[in-house]
Amino acid sequence: MIATAIAFYLFAAITVAAGFMVIAARNPVHSVLFLILAFFNAAALFVLLGAEFLALILVIVYVGAVAVLFLFVVMMLDIDFAELRQGFLQYLPVGALIGLILLIELVLIFGSWVIAPEAAGIAAAPTPAITEVHNTRALGQIVYTQYVYPFQAAGMILLVAMIGAIVLTLRHKPNVKRQVIRDQVGRKREDAIEMKKVEPGQGL
Repeated sequence: MIATAIAFYLFAAITVAAGFMVIAARNPVHSVLFLILAFFNAAALFVLLGAEFLALILVIVYVGAVAVLFLFVVMMLDIDFAELRQGFLQYLPVGALIGLILLIELVLIFGSWVIAPEAAGIAAAPTPAITEVHNTRALGQIVYTQYVYPFQAAGMILLVAMIGAIVLTLRHKPNVKRQVIRDQVGRKREDAIEMKKVEPGQGL
């Protein structure tokens, strides 16, 4: 029990420190590396809670795909971050206002926070044994039965966000040949082949 508590506080402290360094590091590559460290320690916390499936999903999806992809994009693109920070001061009042609103909301939330009487019993409840229900099956039963509509709504929101990001970042450059599927499908034989009668000793 003592070893579990020590491991929890160790992983939690590293996660919080790595999360702070993500926003505090001046080099974006270092920020991504700290983000990967935070993901690994969060996965370790899930393992301590008995949710091995969530831990593996966190490592495989976020570390193996999102964070590494972002790291390669940052390293391959020659982005001048000094130029991006030049317009920081003009957005500072708006950012300070949003931060103040979020701070007030957090104060109101924690000021009216009340611990339910049954919370201690729920926190102390042991996780199901492997012989009873696997955490993967238990998670699937909860997500696809009790929370199936919010789960599908979250998927639709992510799909719309992905399409919006593609539309906003798509830039059509002039004088660039592009594939037009409509013209290719509607192309006829007469449009593609032209018969030429070449006389002997003459060229086209």
